[in-house]
Amino acid sequence: MADKLVLGVFVSGGGTNLQAIIDCCEAGTIDATVGVVVSDKADAYGLERARKHGIPAVHVKLGKTGSTAWEQADAEHVRILQEHDVGLVCLAGYMRKIGPRLLEAFSGAVLNIHPALLPAFPGTSGQHDAADYGVKVAGCTVHFADAEFDCGPIIIQATVPVLEDDDGDTLAARILEQEHKAYPQAIQWFAEGRLRIEGRKVRVLDAKTPAEGEAIISPPVEIDQ
Repeated sequence: MADKLVLGVFVSGGGTNLQAIIDCCEAGTIDATVGVVVSDKADAYGLERARKHGIPAVHVKLGKTGSTAWEQADAEHVRILQEHDVGLVCLAGYMRKIGPRLLEAFSGAVLNIHPALLPAFPGTSGQHDAADYGVKVAGCTVHFADAEFDCGPIIIQATVPVLEDDDGDTLAARILEQEHKAYPQAIQWFAEGRLRIEGRKVRVLDAKTPAEGEAIISPPVEIDQ
């Protein structure tokens, strides 16, 4: 039996997506194992989550983007990932820009989760931006990461309705539930070798297709048509 895909997960905060990934790995839902967790913050709770599961947890201090310290951290990231035989890098609430050495060393093998329906509302406050803008549907996006923030080819998106009394926090909580479903699925597709990047598009081999005419409309249509 082939060895399981080894994941290197990057976090900056609480690590709920990390926990969802760990749970799916342990349950056998995805054919992978988390080999190392890396954070730019020494007190990130995601590191503690890793330790509770016996996963190596590493803090790598970053300097200002583009600085010598940042470039050194980029090289350290690559060293750590290679030391743990990582085959796929998963950014899970990692709030810093990853470096060119990492992107080169793991070309086509870096994923990111974003709490908005890209290309709408990129950046660090996608849920709040969507709520403030007044959209009727929001969601999350898993995509391949590249040198630009929130710009890589999209693998999977999940949507939620925006309710009349939603603010950024309530919307973020509902989106987070979908993140915990979408990210493990994207990882499993990668583990199965079913993802093909074709320009801006990602093709999922043998993917299920929505029912003909299936749509998500929010608020629901009430008239007969």
